[in-house]
Amino acid sequence: MKAIIIGAGRGERLMPHTADAPKCFAEVAGRRILDWGLEALAAGGLTEVVFIGGYQMDRIRAAYPQFIFCHNADWRDNNIMESLMHAEVHMDEGFVCAYSDILYRPEIIERLVLSPYTITLACDTEWRTRYRARTDHPEHDAEKIGANSPRVTAINRTMPSEKAHGEYIGVAMFNAMGAALLREHYHQSKKRYGEGPFQAARTFRKAYLIDLFQEMIDQGVPFHLLETRGGYLEIDTNHDYQIARTEWVS
Repeated sequence: MKAIIIGAGRGERLMPHTADAPKCFAEVAGRRILDWGLEALAAGGLTEVVFIGGYQMDRIRAAYPQFIFCHNADWRDNNIMESLMHAEVHMDEGFVCAYSDILYRPEIIERLVLSPYTITLACDTEWRTRYRARTDHPEHDAEKIGANSPRVTAINRTMPSEKAHGEYIGVAMFNAMGAALLREHYHQSKKRYGEGPFQAARTFRKAYLIDLFQEMIDQGVPFHLLETRGGYLEIDTNHDYQIARTEWVS
């Protein structure tokens, strides 16, 4: 099983830190965001890393020559869903995928790789406590999960916060069958929707990964969750970055 890190975007909301460096190079507690992720993935035995790059990809390639690289050359014009599918050829044996701009503890990955389910999403059940301090990133923008635990029933941003079981932290595990289902539904959806709207996205190309997850759930594909009570931070804005530099310790 491989790890796939999605890191093609620029992260404009983290300027000036991303003026001439990839977002995942920003440092928290003396280490790059990316290095925290690599430590967590390695704790679950995931040492073969596929990195999907775009903005400042050459800097990442120079710093991490051990990675397998996939180039999302159109990163300005697409979004996380299409970015992930640039690594489609590396999915056959199953994979864990993660956003590159998040901090998450090794224990989450250690538990995730042991999941018995076809597709498992890591879900922070204490997310609303964390959002109280995120004044630049209100909770209505969270990738919220509805669930009849352990089964995921919905995943979207429009769900009322009080109805959400938790927040998707940007880390998911697909076994070989789950990976095949993801690829199958992506290509079916691409053929069906073309350049039109797709779930909550205005166009298919601009869809988030959770839009594809919701489409699969609507089609009856089982998704399950792995609950975590914290142990995760998203770094989307400069305020998030300051929170992480204060709260995240080794």
